[in-house]
Amino acid sequence: MVPVDPEEKMNNEEVSEDVTPIEVTDLEKALEDEKSKAAEYLASWQRSQADFANYRRRTEQEKQDLGRYANATLFCEILPVLDDLERALDHIPEKYADTDWVEGVRLVARKFQNVLEKQGVKPVCALGMAFDPNLHEAIRQEKGEEGTVIGELQKGYTLHDRLIRPSRVIVGKGEGKEPKEEAEEDDAAE
Repeated sequence: MVPVDPEEKMNNEEVSEDVTPIEVTDLEKALEDEKSKAAEYLASWQRSQADFANYRRRTEQEKQDLGRYANATLFCEILPVLDDLERALDHIPEKYADTDWVEGVRLVARKFQNVLEKQGVKPVCALGMAFDPNLHEAIRQEKGEEGTVIGELQKGYTLHDRLIRPSRVIVGKGEGKEPKEEAEEDDAAE
């Protein structure tokens, strides 16, 4: 048995005489309450930290998007000019097709397209592709392969990865092949 110091024994007796079991339970309950408050405060602080990190990330992304897409309105205003220029070049009479001034206009159109491409503006591929309502605007349907773009009335464009103008297209409605053509394809397959 370990010898007990008489003063220590006296101090323990004094403490136990002064503290009642009810006070100990109240202190334990208060301690538990404070521990739960501390855990709640810690969880709240951690949520606030995560919210702030998300906010910072979101504002940084918004700044980048603003920089990338700030000129979208300007490009939408310029694209009809490019459309008109391309239409004019498509309808040049044969007798003027090889003249120097027509070649100069073609050069201007190519430079115009190159400048737009350097800024991230690119045409949407439409002709022969499957109709995609996210990229194409169907103007009408005609005989042709069902669900496939068979004509393009106006080019669509994207700015980086965002659509700024959909392609206006003609979509096939599935009545495209004549019986005579189908018979020829069947003979070729055999």
